[in-house]
Amino acid sequence: MIKATRTQWIKFAVVLALYLIFLVWLRSWLGLVVVPFIFDAYITKKIPWTWWRKSKNRHVVTVMGWVDAIVFALVAVYFVNLYFFQNYVIPSSSLEKSLLTGDYLFVSKMSYGPRVPQTPLHMPLAQHTLPVFNCKSYLEHPQWDYKRVKGLGEVQLNDIVVFNFPAGDTVATGVPNDDIYRLSYGAGKELAKPMDLASMTSEQQRVVYDYYYQLGREYLKENPQNFGEIISRPVDRRENYVKRCVGLPGQTLEIKNRIIYLDGKANKEPDNVQYRYLVKTKRPIPDDLAHELGISKEDMMMYYTDASVYNMPLTEKAKAGLLARKDVVVGIENTPADDAGGLYPLNMYKNWTTDNYGPVWIPKKGETVKLTLENLPVYERPIHAYEGNELAVKDGKIYINGKETDEYTFKMDYYWMMGDNRHNSADSRFWGFVPEDHVVGKPIFIWLSLDNDRGWLDGKIRWNRLFTFVDNIK
Repeated sequence: MIKATRTQWIKFAVVLALYLIFLVWLRSWLGLVVVPFIFDAYITKKIPWTWWRKSKNRHVVTVMGWVDAIVFALVAVYFVNLYFFQNYVIPSSSLEKSLLTGDYLFVSKMSYGPRVPQTPLHMPLAQHTLPVFNCKSYLEHPQWDYKRVKGLGEVQLNDIVVFNFPAGDTVATGVPNDDIYRLSYGAGKELAKPMDLASMTSEQQRVVYDYYYQLGREYLKENPQNFGEIISRPVDRRENYVKRCVGLPGQTLEIKNRIIYLDGKANKEPDNVQYRYLVKTKRPIPDDLAHELGISKEDMMMYYTDASVYNMPLTEKAKAGLLARKDVVVGIENTPADDAGGLYPLNMYKNWTTDNYGPVWIPKKGETVKLTLENLPVYERPIHAYEGNELAVKDGKIYINGKETDEYTFKMDYYWMMGDNRHNSADSRFWGFVPEDHVVGKPIFIWLSLDNDRGWLDGKIRWNRLFTFVDNIK
């Protein structure tokens, strides 16, 4: 006969009710296997969960006390980090001057609904690599299919979003921040003899791209001293990125003269959007002027021709502030438009630049696109890499999963993400669409902000940014 106090039964009932609500939210009944253990922990107490507390050896009590606390903390962090919120620090200037390098963000996973982990067995707080040991922080198996729990809303236009890097499915560990597809293509193009892609058909261009890519990929493999080992990563273990969503599923996006158009209508630019300019000067820009205008040392590192011509990103406010200093600045011009070494998709010849891009239709779940050899490169990666279909082109015809077709119906929603620092952002213009299963969460507020250009006694902490809500940064 079970002998348990009323208090024990009440605690058990409360914990069980909360746990069942959690399972209903997850829509996962596999978790019911834990219920007998909860019952034992509160009622029957057959399993000696805290055996060490009865030990007469004080060292055992002390050590196991710490072990118990650490395990509890890791489990708590695991679930909180997985389903509710996580910390994220801005590592680069791609969103400046909206979000700054050194901003620490509180990221809500409830905003869009948390994902059930694809790799459930992983070390909390480590994205893909364990520090010190420099090995994987997760086990490859088991791997679960994509599933997202109901959240508070969906991704909205102009939201700032944290997501897994789509092109991070394969990584050269020696250069982990580089897009291996652009890296391979660029290396192969350098090694091969020049070819006139403009005069080729779409099918011929595809053959040439595959040749460039395979040639470059082999070069990477043969030079591990420069590029490291080439590995693959599951979706939820890929690098976290943060960008602004400037295109939603089903919209047609086009960039004309730096302005983003959606379905033919200009989208509102962020207040602190930055573009690169050629700043001609009479003398070096003083540090106090740069700090006053929010221009970082990183911004001023690149020169166009010589030390008197800066090639730097500027907001409209910073641009006006520099032009007002006639004693320093001679004039400011737009930088020449280019393709920055290759735009998405790499295997389609086009005259697009970072300032004039598209149009491209953004895939939407349940909608069908007509496929041709001309537009296939745009949708090839979603069809093959993100939705797991076999895709081939033979004799000018398209085959998906072995069947000839001229259309495809998408299984997921996709988004177009770009940084506010438009000429210093690796974004959808370079690696394409962001699938819904890559979306991590929404930054809510900045809880800490550190200026890398300042010392601790010289304004390193940006006090004015602490607890600033990200939604207020337009």
